[in-house]
Amino acid sequence: MQKAWLYKEYGPKEVLKLEDFPFPTTLLHNQLLVQVRAAALNPIDSKMRQRPIFPTDFPVVPGCDMAGTVVAKGDGVSKFEIGNEVYGNIQDFNAPGPLKQLGTLAEYIVVEESLVASKPANLTFEEAASLPLAVQTAIEGFETAEFKEGQSIFVVGGAGGVGTLVVQLAKHFYGASHIAATTSTPKVDFVKSLGADTVFDYTKIKYEEITEKFDILYDTIGDCKNSFVVAKDEAPIIDITWPLTHPRAIYSSLTVSGDNLEKLRPYLETGKLKAVIDPSGPYHFKDVIEAFRYLETGRARGKVVISPFPSWASPSYVPRENNIATEMVALNATVY
Repeated sequence: MQKAWLYKEYGPKEVLKLEDFPFPTTLLHNQLLVQVRAAALNPIDSKMRQRPIFPTDFPVVPGCDMAGTVVAKGDGVSKFEIGNEVYGNIQDFNAPGPLKQLGTLAEYIVVEESLVASKPANLTFEEAASLPLAVQTAIEGFETAEFKEGQSIFVVGGAGGVGTLVVQLAKHFYGASHIAATTSTPKVDFVKSLGADTVFDYTKIKYEEITEKFDILYDTIGDCKNSFVVAKDEAPIIDITWPLTHPRAIYSSLTVSGDNLEKLRPYLETGKLKAVIDPSGPYHFKDVIEAFRYLETGRARGKVVISPFPSWASPSYVPRENNIATEMVALNATVY
């Protein structure tokens, strides 16, 4: 058995319990067994815990994002070797069937090799874990809007987990001509440091008072019913929340793939694209409920990250033979 945070019924964060959870005993040909070194929380983790959004079976171990070390692999895996450091979003929301019952708030997880990428060497496990779902969501919004180099963009929620990446991608990856964003008073300078040309303090100015109109409105907090006024008449209005609050809004989900993480490698390695971890963390694995409490205030700056994990205290496993079942039994015995 391994330690994992799980819930057996839908409800508030208090339904989460730290318990033993079965250790993975089988790998498909295209899957990796990964020792989790850090994980990140996302609003979708809270929403899925509160109500049945996607089909799954109880008990559920929540979590999509992780970074860790490959400790075993299926016989069809070609991209990664045992010992490689990887990161990714392990839940493919577009795949048929139920989501994985074993999410990333566990010591060891199973994931398809197509969903992860090699961790850039200059990133910590915590930084890498903070990126996947948020950056995939951010990219999808630009693709949905068919964003073109030289266009202007208005980002609602520039200091959040997705917003911090939208601002940076607009600046360094998509070549926006003008980036405006909203945030609260204490975070204005921070959002400017990410690359925003203009930052509006939403506590001091209303959307209606902003005279410039933008080619793209990218709303990360679901405020399109109010923010739509800053968009040009025919401008795409991208909303990553549901339900949509304006008839012109276009819902943008995400494509889960390790390839889209690999495309960002040069920007991560040169520091043009930076992971943003909320300064309240990282939260220790034992403090997951407190981490969810903070996430659900909606006030996080960047991502809420969980680290370290209990398995860090155990020696890394070195496979003794090329047999997945034997490796897993040996690993389980090594950890417990």
